[in-house]
Amino acid sequence: MTATVFAGSVSPLTMNNECESKDVFASAIRPVSNPTLFDLALPRTNVHAIFMNQQMPSRVATVGGGSAPLGGDFQVYAVQFEYALHDRLSVVATKDGYVNFDPDTTLSDESGFANLAAGLKYAMIFQPENGFALSGTATVEVPTGSDSVTEGEGDGAVNLILSSLKVAQGWQFSSGAGLHLPFDGDANAVTSFVSSHVSYQVCQYFIPLLECNWYHVVDEGDGSNRFNDQIGGALPSVIAFEGGDLLNWGASNAKDNADIVTMAAGFRSCLKENVQAGIVYEVPLTDRNKNLMDSRLTVDLVWNF
Repeated sequence: MTATVFAGSVSPLTMNNECESKDVFASAIRPVSNPTLFDLALPRTNVHAIFMNQQMPSRVATVGGGSAPLGGDFQVYAVQFEYALHDRLSVVATKDGYVNFDPDTTLSDESGFANLAAGLKYAMIFQPENGFALSGTATVEVPTGSDSVTEGEGDGAVNLILSSLKVAQGWQFSSGAGLHLPFDGDANAVTSFVSSHVSYQVCQYFIPLLECNWYHVVDEGDGSNRFNDQIGGALPSVIAFEGGDLLNWGASNAKDNADIVTMAAGFRSCLKENVQAGIVYEVPLTDRNKNLMDSRLTVDLVWNF
């Protein structure tokens, strides 16, 4: 934005912000954490590249109040796609990617592909004049992933998600809530999530943000033998929690530790008008030995076009 100076007047500060636009939604940024479920409420055409490095706890909860050694880490490399059919409707591909699983002990070092998930996003409320949007997303997850990285079991699932966005004077408030409903309730658990995001645009290159995510087990799986490369298929019957945002084991004792809450802090940068980069560091607020996350670093790049 460049100010016009008239004779005898004082020129105000000239601003040149790549994220600025007459469209109040143009400066909206997508959340960084929980990327397979927590999305921006606006339908947009974009490509979203993601890298995660998750450190796992040294010990994790097992049945009967016990624990088992684990440690190590895993990495996720993924690319999401979205194509806007118009301002209110888009086709989304929300889950894919490659997983490199590298525990220290108990479980096996493995690598393979994650499940695929895709569907539709529709903005039920779209108010640029008020900086507000509310959308619903429905995606179907297909069990195409690798058994060795604890994917690919069951008959698939549907994710039903409600997302909201409010932007005003440099501030952004986003939220999301949804249900993961497996077609086969034995092989996978029924889970829910609630996520929130707040950010403030200091300048185009520095938009600090905080995000909070809550994952809840609504109904357990049956704990049947599956994922044979991991402790002979006994993982679902031994572990006493579920896999949070990325994994669903159908663990029969997941309600022993039904809730996982995490907090993520970081920032986004608007590198160009249509390119945003983000980084967050995430830690659990609930007992870190009763989930698969000791800490997580997420880095992403969003190209809107």
